[in-house]
Amino acid sequence: MSRAFVNEDQAATQAAQPVERRVSDLPNYVTESGLASLHARVAELKALHAEQTALGERGDRQSMADLERDLRYFQARVATARQVPPVTATDKVQIGSWITFADEHDVRSQVCLVGEDQADAGVGLVNWASPLGRALLGAQVGDEVLWQRPAGDMRIEIVAISALPT
Repeated sequence: MSRAFVNEDQAATQAAQPVERRVSDLPNYVTESGLASLHARVAELKALHAEQTALGERGDRQSMADLERDLRYFQARVATARQVPPVTATDKVQIGSWITFADEHDVRSQVCLVGEDQADAGVGLVNWASPLGRALLGAQVGDEVLWQRPAGDMRIEIVAISALPT
């Protein structure tokens, strides 16, 4: 179709509507700090929304649409959050546990299982529903579990479980 037949107002409206953020179908388990982070993110987005609203017509429509989309997403995440109790037992891996594991070459790594919105692999926070999280969940010290990775399966051994990073 030729651009001559495109309604510019309609094209501008469609461009201003951001794609909705997908909300996971999995239970929204969160740690205490994960829930606090969600609440902080909602508060931050509400403040930004208020600033944009105050600008009125001078405000950036795309930024406002993006803010509203993100606010809907994080409000839904807070509404569906299921806070897990703090880790007190270290006999088996649970959400909130810090786990030290060794791979086939005895290379050790430490991760903490958290909810999906709190996950940050760069600092060792792993989504409980990820392939690594599912392999670790429920395991005990000394257990060998199969981590099904896109790069190939790997057997890992649980070396330690703690409530805090070591």
